[in-house]
Amino acid sequence: MRVNRRAVLTGLVAAPAAMALPAHAAAEPVDLALVLAVDASASISRGTLDFQLRGHAAAFRHPAVPQAIANGARRRIAVMLAQFAGPDAVTTLVPWRVLASADECQAMAATIDAAPGVAMGGSTALGGAVAALVRQVDAAPFATDRRTIDVVSNGFSNAGLDPISARAYAAAAGVTVNALAILDEYDWLERYYADNVIVGDGAFVRTVDSPESFADAFLAKLVSEIV
Repeated sequence: MRVNRRAVLTGLVAAPAAMALPAHAAAEPVDLALVLAVDASASISRGTLDFQLRGHAAAFRHPAVPQAIANGARRRIAVMLAQFAGPDAVTTLVPWRVLASADECQAMAATIDAAPGVAMGGSTALGGAVAALVRQVDAAPFATDRRTIDVVSNGFSNAGLDPISARAYAAAAGVTVNALAILDEYDWLERYYADNVIVGDGAFVRTVDSPESFADAFLAKLVSEIV
């Protein structure tokens, strides 16, 4: 069923002007525009945030990532990394960059390792984070019909915009939302993300239950999103 984009935007709690989706000018063609979003709320310890970031960096060092990029029609993707916590608490750790080679993937990994990730504390506002990141994707200067937000979290939304409303907003904007649920506190998060967060053609949830398995799980998820 076709999503009524005007109705979705009207129903969101953010100011209408802030939710406007600007047109692109002189957009650079890429195969995928991908936002990587990591949870930094009160449920995330400094150690948990660290293994999220180290896992992201390790994935970009793996040869499977540049190989997947090279298999695309344009052989390039655009990526940014952000962290989120409570309402209006989304922070960019690595701004948009284009990856088209193994060297650029290695540089992305080094930048993630150097990123000042901070456990922000507070609530987990999944809906607000998704809505804010949809706006970031829509404002990005890239031309592609594949735009994805990749959420990593160990919790459920407990503040701010209802994630189901944010999911509808993402659908109206043509943005896919996938999730990787860390099952260190709640073993039912896979179903929660499937029912409340993910959206788009081929959208999926994957799970991980230990720091030791995080890097491999995230790598498999990232390659699936690129190809």
